[in-house]
Amino acid sequence: MNENEANLLKAFAEFKWPDPQPIKYRLYYNDNGTPICYSMEELSGNYIEIDLDTYRRSPGNVRVVNGKLKEFQLAGIVAKLKPNRIGTTCHPADISIVVSKEQPHIKWSLKTDEV
Repeated sequence: MNENEANLLKAFAEFKWPDPQPIKYRLYYNDNGTPICYSMEELSGNYIEIDLDTYRRSPGNVRVVNGKLKEFQLAGIVAKLKPNRIGTTCHPADISIVVSKEQPHIKWSLKTDEV
């Protein structure tokens, strides 16, 4: 064994390995309790810690209510275009035609409801 190998083995033997940090599984959610993402990283925003099984499943049919995860069954998802003051400007007689804000128009946006 040469000197470099001996130094490497000595350094490796003397190295103080850091203690492993516990893994935390998190569900980040918005102010309504709707999931934003599942993560093991520390991100900004509201989150709750969850178990490994929930993290692996990453269900979308959940809400965070009072700091607790509530799972529910969806009967369906309904998406509907509705008039909205901050939506896309469309022709008053034909919603499929997008027009400029200077022309007569109605603003529409997509509203999604879970039922």
